[in-house]
Amino acid sequence: MELFFKEKLKEFIFEHLDNRILASEKAVKAAQDSANGESKSSAGDKYETGRAMAQNDRDMYAMQLHQAKGERNMLEKIRFEEETKIIRPGALTETSMGWFMIAISIGVATIDQQKIMIISPQSPIGEVLMGKSEGDSFSFRDKTFKIISVS
Repeated sequence: MELFFKEKLKEFIFEHLDNRILASEKAVKAAQDSANGESKSSAGDKYETGRAMAQNDRDMYAMQLHQAKGERNMLEKIRFEEETKIIRPGALTETSMGWFMIAISIGVATIDQQKIMIISPQSPIGEVLMGKSEGDSFSFRDKTFKIISVS
């Protein structure tokens, strides 16, 4: 596929991740506000339990935010625009199984009516594909597939 398509795919990935970061930031703030807003009632244990639950939520959302920011940092280092013949992060690959973009784990996206599986290099299929090139075959879940193109 052409460079223009890869650019649209890159924009989709960054937008998806930026939306995840924004949602995580809002969730962290809401959980923190909830913890701060717990009012002391006559049942002290209820107050402490509510605060602890809100703090646990805040910690969980903060971890999700940290992970998303780490993925964003990693994405910024990928050279999507570089043509490649070897499957690596940033490669768009057509196989007999379908289209794959090696970046971060998002799942299936439809861009210009084309379904693309956006995967991380650490995913099970990503690990199998990494380092392969056009014409190579690979096995996944007891089936054999062929790499048609890499860009």
